[in-house]
Amino acid sequence: MTPFDLQLARHGLTLARQNVQTLQINVGRKCNQTCRHCHVDAAPWRTEMMDAEVASRVCDWIRAHRPEVVDITGGAPELSAHFRLFVETARDCGCRVIDRNNLTIIETAAFAWLPEYLAAHEVEVVASLPCYSAENVDAQRGDGVFDKSISALKKLNSFGYGTRLPLSLVYNPLGAKLPPPQAALEADFKTELRTHFGIEFTRLFAIANQPIARFAQDLREHGQWDNYLELLANSFNPATVEGLMCRSTLSVGWRGEVYDCDFNQMLGMQLRNGKALSLWDVTPAYLAGWAIQTGAHCLACTAGAGSSCTGALN
Repeated sequence: MTPFDLQLARHGLTLARQNVQTLQINVGRKCNQTCRHCHVDAAPWRTEMMDAEVASRVCDWIRAHRPEVVDITGGAPELSAHFRLFVETARDCGCRVIDRNNLTIIETAAFAWLPEYLAAHEVEVVASLPCYSAENVDAQRGDGVFDKSISALKKLNSFGYGTRLPLSLVYNPLGAKLPPPQAALEADFKTELRTHFGIEFTRLFAIANQPIARFAQDLREHGQWDNYLELLANSFNPATVEGLMCRSTLSVGWRGEVYDCDFNQMLGMQLRNGKALSLWDVTPAYLAGWAIQTGAHCLACTAGAGSSCTGALN
């Protein structure tokens, strides 16, 4: 039993898949940034990216099953040659589309078209901004990232994001600690960004750092691994389990393989039924009721107020 399974058992809880509401497409590992907390271990030098054949089959699945939400992530998802294909296929099928945007991609000359394109297709933008302080943002995401992020947010605002169109910001703590209460933090973000930069946004998602990939390495190098896992376990909140994203999300990787969530994807915890499964091997009905694969990292989603790709759960 994993430490997470022990917590579930202690509270008489089980974790099984429900109906698929969200298809989360991880297009690959290439990114224009190298963030310390990145659970994908994404970077500019990564080459693992979804090819045209897999992208076509993913689009066929979207047309056949029409999930409520298509959530496009990476790396920087816009670096995929098939980003616009995913957006337009999903929107044509009536799906809500989310672009998990790192903001600085908008400040590159090759992607200056993004705000106008996203607005034209009414794509929801979920954008990384771990703090309203330049010092903290640059410490976590690289020198100069804060200023570029502010510039990108202003451009998104100019196309109606934060007012007419949904613009969510994502906060990750700096270091081995849990996020503060989401509602209070959102209020602080709104005041600071509006007062100092004239920026508007819709909501804030507070997400705990996952003890996997680059962040896990950082924890071990600083002797904080055991303490962080203990913090997560001691902060387990049974009220968060019902809202965990793995219940209703299907994560697909750059080779078409499927997982319960993007975090499991990074750990290679592929869905199997006698063989490793790809997206085209499954349907929403086929997966309903399946037990969800878990590990110690799942404690990060259930600690404190909980966290998922849509922020706090309780």
